[in-house]
Amino acid sequence: MRALIGACLLALLPFAAMAAGTVPPIPTRAALDAEAAAAMKAAEANGLAIAVIDAGKVVHVAAYGQRNAQGDPLQTATVMYGASLTKTVFAYTVLQLVDEGKLDLDRPIGEYFDKPLTDYPAEDGYGPWPDLAGDPRWKTITAHMLLTHSSGFANFAFLEPDEKLRIHFTPGARYAYSGEGLILLQYVLERGLGLDLGAEMQRRVFDRFGMPNTSMVWRPDFATNLADGWREDGTVEPHDERGRVRAAGSMDTTIADLANFAAALIRGEGLSPASAAAMTAAQLPITTPSQFPTLQDELPPAQRRKDLAAGLGVVVFDGPQGRGFYKGGHNDSTGNTWVCVRQGQRCVVILGNDVRAERAFPRLVAFVLGETGVPWTWEYGDKVFVP
Repeated sequence: MRALIGACLLALLPFAAMAAGTVPPIPTRAALDAEAAAAMKAAEANGLAIAVIDAGKVVHVAAYGQRNAQGDPLQTATVMYGASLTKTVFAYTVLQLVDEGKLDLDRPIGEYFDKPLTDYPAEDGYGPWPDLAGDPRWKTITAHMLLTHSSGFANFAFLEPDEKLRIHFTPGARYAYSGEGLILLQYVLERGLGLDLGAEMQRRVFDRFGMPNTSMVWRPDFATNLADGWREDGTVEPHDERGRVRAAGSMDTTIADLANFAAALIRGEGLSPASAAAMTAAQLPITTPSQFPTLQDELPPAQRRKDLAAGLGVVVFDGPQGRGFYKGGHNDSTGNTWVCVRQGQRCVVILGNDVRAERAFPRLVAFVLGETGVPWTWEYGDKVFVP
């Protein structure tokens, strides 16, 4: 709760000296259609879908291109892979539990279990917690640290040279993106609190906000209107039928469904004012030149961006229109982004079933929202974007 109170105060203050500018008009649907076609051609992307939110309401939902190699059209009801956008929906679910007093962001996660975390055997779907047995720092990890990617873990244990989970720095000290950290928080909810995360997200988010084609696990009915993906080299990757709930990224969704949740989130619906403010407040400075590799060295203090910080399940930034937040989602054949600015309660959500769509993200987001200050180079490193 201390984290939430502090976040409410932070939310009222800019973390970069930048005043909000004039809000540009949202483009017409015809203009958006033309721009999307041009941007896709420039990026050589076969398919993407876009949703636009203005004043907290969905104003445009559109899909362009193909959903598979057979040439079937991508539609607003086509099921697409949410990838790491899942993390934002998960964070929202966690904050509802905080509001209900079932979870405390500042309480060490070990206190939710009947025995030490490291005494629980490794099992499919969760991290190898026994690997941490020789490092007592795991006892200091909190839900706040896990949601701000400051646990000290690598992105996933299987990416370590020996595939062993370890803590690389004092938990809470700095940002380093970690899907494993979100899996640990899922473990707290499922093994510590006895909840079924898939069922909780279904009830608290998907059912609540009119998301009939969204799920944390594969459903057979998705197969009738499903998006495969294209890799960077143009080869097709079939949609993965994910059978296990993964807080770090198992969500399947549609652009129409996700638009409804994005609108609710920018309005703060379903959360207390404190939690809504905390989620998109500057919780922890980000001190690296780019997001990946996750455990890269921090920049010298003088070179760090003062307009960039971790929120809870999102990245927070300051830009020409004031405070905003965003989240990306990526695998070899998926490129997603979700950008919101507080001023005007505006968002654009893009789901790409072709990873090459990422090349067009800065262009498309700027076309819809105007210049926002999204940290594209921090997110994507040296990726070359289309003009």
